[in-house]
Amino acid sequence: MTYVFPPFTDKVTLLGGGELTQATVSQMLTLAPNLVAADGAAHWAIEMGLPLARVIGDMDSLSAPDRAALPAAIIQEIREQDSTDFDKALRSIDAPMILGVGFMGRRLDHELAAFSSLVRQADRKCILVGEHDICFHVPEKLEIHLTPGTRFSLFPMAGLTAHARGLKWPVDNMNMSPWGRVGTSNEVVSPRVTLRFDRPGMLVILARSALKPAIRALESAV
Repeated sequence: MTYVFPPFTDKVTLLGGGELTQATVSQMLTLAPNLVAADGAAHWAIEMGLPLARVIGDMDSLSAPDRAALPAAIIQEIREQDSTDFDKALRSIDAPMILGVGFMGRRLDHELAAFSSLVRQADRKCILVGEHDICFHVPEKLEIHLTPGTRFSLFPMAGLTAHARGLKWPVDNMNMSPWGRVGTSNEVVSPRVTLRFDRPGMLVILARSALKPAIRALESAV
């Protein structure tokens, strides 16, 4: 991957044009202080008076007044129309981790496209943060520490074989796929949950209260 802009040394908060609140953005910035917007989502940052480090996208939804309000040097325009602005941003940001807000809720089609990008850009460490839930692509091995009783959902975006320990309903050498067996609405029964898959393609969905443990788990993943 060749990056147009220099890498970030700390986490990035990435804004999308979907459902978000100023409280959520403020919370994410305490965890990921570099603010980047996907195309027209820059409007939210301008409205909130938040400084942007970068705006990435094809710029078809960034209004002329908003573009004029931004330094030209922070705009990374990618003209192709074959991918979403989230996908463009995800593959263009070199950072230890990305917390994406404004990509879950409001538009189901946009949300599904974002999930697809999480799998397509499987080498990116990215957590999508909604008002209620979080979602991230799991590396082929992951260990996460959660409170017993926590809701834990696995949703495969490809055919794969899954192994998990620490969940109420066993996942052991289980063949899973979006058209077959999925693993939603499971429950944590051990403080340590371990996951292993034979290939990329698995999403984990947790309550938003599990964001910090998810960050720590992905930071530790190889």
